[in-house]
Amino acid sequence: MFVLNLFIKALTVFLLIATVAIAEPKPNVAHNDPIEIDNSLTLAKVVDLTMEKFPDMAWLKSLVEEATAIKQRGESWTAGTPQAGLGYQNMTSGTVHYIDATVQVPLWNFGQRDAEKDSGIKAENSADLLSKATKLRIAGLVRGALWDMELQQVRYQQARAEIDIFEQLLAKVERRVELGDLPRADVLLAQSELLQKLSTLTQAEAELMHARKRYSSITQLTKVPAAYQEKLVALKKLEFNHPSFVAINSQIERKQAEIKAIKLVGSGQTNLMVGVNSDRTQNNDPRSNQTESFNIGVNIPFGGSEHLQPHIAAVNVELNRLIADREQLYRNLELAHHEAEHNLEVNEAELEIANELKRVAEEHLGMMQLSFSVGEINLMDLLKVQSRTQQAILNAKERAIMLERDIALYNQAVGVLP
Repeated sequence: MFVLNLFIKALTVFLLIATVAIAEPKPNVAHNDPIEIDNSLTLAKVVDLTMEKFPDMAWLKSLVEEATAIKQRGESWTAGTPQAGLGYQNMTSGTVHYIDATVQVPLWNFGQRDAEKDSGIKAENSADLLSKATKLRIAGLVRGALWDMELQQVRYQQARAEIDIFEQLLAKVERRVELGDLPRADVLLAQSELLQKLSTLTQAEAELMHARKRYSSITQLTKVPAAYQEKLVALKKLEFNHPSFVAINSQIERKQAEIKAIKLVGSGQTNLMVGVNSDRTQNNDPRSNQTESFNIGVNIPFGGSEHLQPHIAAVNVELNRLIADREQLYRNLELAHHEAEHNLEVNEAELEIANELKRVAEEHLGMMQLSFSVGEINLMDLLKVQSRTQQAILNAKERAIMLERDIALYNQAVGVLP
C-alpha cells in the first residue's frame, strides 16, 4: 500500500498546521467553548478517559455482574435452593404427638451443571468482548470529533488570515484613491469584500465552537492532546478478529450455551428428600410406637418438558436476531473498510493536486498584485485572483487534515485502537 509515503506527506503538512495554537484571538461572538492543549494527554488516554464516563459503562458493569451470578450458580452443588420442613401432630387427647423433620435438595440433571458452568464462562467472555467493542466504538467517536475540530480550526485560522490580507488591501486601495490612482468605487468594493470575509470568519468561528462542543460532549473533557495523528496500520483487508465481529460472535455463543442449559432442565429438577420422624406419647398410650425413624426419598418430575418450550423459543428468537445482526454487521464493516481505503487513495491524489494548485495560485497572485500596483489590471480582477488563491491555500490545508483523518478512520475500520 501507499502507507509510508502517504503518511510522511500528510504529516509534513499537518505539523505545519498543528503548530497553530488552539487559543485564538478574542472571538467575534460572545459565546465561546474553550479547549486547552494538554501535552500529557495522548489519543489512547483520551479514549480511556472517555470510556470511564461513557453512558454504556453501567450496562457493561451489569453484564459482568450477570456473568458472575451465572458462574456462581454453575459452581453450586445443588440445582436450586434446599428446603427444610418441620411438622407437628398432636392427638386430641394430648397424650400422643408426632414430629416430622425433612430436608429437600434439588439435584442437577445429567450434564446440567457443566452446561450452567459453560453458560457462565460464555457470559463472562461476552461481557469482556463487548467492553472491547464498546471501547473501539468510543475511539471512533473521539477520532471523528478530534479531526472535525482540527478541520474547523484550519478553516477558522484561514478566515482570520484572510481578514488580515483584505484589511491590508483596503488600506492600500484607500491610499491610492487619495492619490487619485483609483476611483472611489474601488474603496467601496474593497470594503464590501472585507465585510464578506468578516461574515465568513463569524461562520467559521461558529462551526469551530460547534465542533469543540461535540468533542467535549463526547469526551467530557476540555483538553486535547498536543498530537493525535496516527500511523496507517498494515492490514489490507477486514479480518474476522475485528472487535465488533468477535463481540457479536460471543453473544451468539452465549445464547447457544443458554439454550443447551435450558434443555437439560428437562421436565424439572430431581429432588432428594431426607427426613426423621419422632413418635412419642405420654402415660404409655398404646397408640404410640415410641420410636424415631429415618426416611429418604427421591422426587422425579416427568412429562413437563413442553413447559420449557416457550422459554427456549424466546431465547432462540434472541439468538436468531443476533445471527441476523452479525450478517448485517459484516456487510457494514466491509463497506466501511472499502470506503476508508478508497478515501485514502483519493485524498492522497487530491493532496498532491491541491499543493500544486496552491503553488500555482500563489505565483499567479504575486504577478497580479504587481500588475495591479502599476495599473495594468483593475481591483475586480485582483480580487478574483485573490479569492481563488486563498481558496487554493485553504483546500491544500483541508486536504492535509482530511488525509490524516482518513488514516485514523481506516485504522478504525479495521478495528485497531489508538
